[in-house]
Amino acid sequence: MNAYWLTLLAAIFTSMVGQVLLKSGATGEGNFIAQLFRPQTIIGLGLYGGAALLYIVALRKIPMSVALPFTAVSYVVAVLVGHFFFGEGLGTQKILAILLISAGVVVLAGA
Repeated sequence: MNAYWLTLLAAIFTSMVGQVLLKSGATGEGNFIAQLFRPQTIIGLGLYGGAALLYIVALRKIPMSVALPFTAVSYVVAVLVGHFFFGEGLGTQKILAILLISAGVVVLAGA
């Protein structure tokens, strides 16, 4: 695995951590403005921006037709994080969606 693929994986991971922090900052009491200034929200936004920069670096050598769909791995992780950390439902439809997305990423990675 070369440096560009590692950069893409780092972008996906950084984006996911940012999303979890954004969700964490969005929960609890207070209005929207208060949510914007919570530490979790500010750090989450920073990580999201960092993930975009990493993604740009990865796109230097990885075709966009492969890199962008590969980021779908984050959808799978988001459903699992939502279920296990935020108590969100995980029904048959979501499980089927996870399986379909995962299969697509596997097929694409082999292309």
